[in-house]
Amino acid sequence: MRRLAGRILTPGGFIDGTLAFGEDGRIASVSGDPAAGGNEREGATAFVLPGFVDLHVHGGGGHDVMEGGDAAAAIARLHARHGTTSILATTMTAPAADLESAFAALAVTVQTRPSGGARIHGVHLEGPYINAGKLGAQPDFARALSLDELRRLRAHAPVRLVTLAPELPGHLGAIAGLVAEGIRVQLGHTEGTYEDGVAALAQGASGFTHLFNAMSGFRHREPGMAGAALAHAEFAEIIPDLLHVHPGAIRVALRAVPRLFCVTDSTAASGMPDGEYRLGRHTVTKCLGGVRLVDGTLAGSALTMDQAFRNLAGPLGLTLAEASARTATHAADFLGLADRGRLAPGAWADAVVLDRDLTVMQVFVEGEAIDLANA
Repeated sequence: MRRLAGRILTPGGFIDGTLAFGEDGRIASVSGDPAAGGNEREGATAFVLPGFVDLHVHGGGGHDVMEGGDAAAAIARLHARHGTTSILATTMTAPAADLESAFAALAVTVQTRPSGGARIHGVHLEGPYINAGKLGAQPDFARALSLDELRRLRAHAPVRLVTLAPELPGHLGAIAGLVAEGIRVQLGHTEGTYEDGVAALAQGASGFTHLFNAMSGFRHREPGMAGAALAHAEFAEIIPDLLHVHPGAIRVALRAVPRLFCVTDSTAASGMPDGEYRLGRHTVTKCLGGVRLVDGTLAGSALTMDQAFRNLAGPLGLTLAEASARTATHAADFLGLADRGRLAPGAWADAVVLDRDLTVMQVFVEGEAIDLANA
């Protein structure tokens, strides 16, 4: 039995105590006394938190999901070293042959967790079923939803999440069927109206992809897709690198969307020095903390979830418990992962240990201690 000691975040709040887990990778017990005083940081030298859950990961460590081969395993290892214990491998808008090749390579890493890496729970298909007028950094291969194409891809690896533009012909009517097959639907890369967003939610869509980015914005007479999210969403993604979304807009979203959760939208540039990297069929450049196309368009990010956590608990002013909910629990709940994103008996031993400066000290994925030497 392995034990972690420190200030532990349980579903009931922080305790000072011990978390124990066995060789099966499951938490056996969490015991201790409620943390003293009203300041969750006072007197603590180590914080034991649920491992981060990131549902929008294109790459990391110099690798891109669309490469195929062993790229996904390398990506899972890079993000695990930054405290992320669960991810969705996220594909780009691309020709059908490129997507099938990427999915075929993902089959192995979805079935068997890479040693030293985060658990890959399946695929987030971000496109190609998006609006060509809101590509953002997506390559120009947008097209209408094809259920035949989707079935071919699912034969290789499970599609857990699809981003689509609900205003495109046939998309609104397809949402209920996707949901019935166990696929979550997010609205994104869309020129749809507020009304389109509300209608899609009524059909079973349950989230929004990188809120505010690559969607019709909020105006007081034309609330747009962003307005539909702010007025009606229970869940939505947001990228808290402080480049994609102004801190003030993040605060608006935190007040409006009950279970807003953070994603990195990370690229091959995550964890790497400045330079050029691949993002699907694009070449992107990492510089000054951001990742951009040659025309200056933001193209994913270089963010890791430990930095996202520090941004929430630092400049954005969230408590550690709230920051943890936004970087772990809400995303796990969105995907239906009841035994992830929380530290409780019976849950997987997915944990990140942070010091007083919120720097990663230790990471455990399903009980395996992750080697941080190359972080």
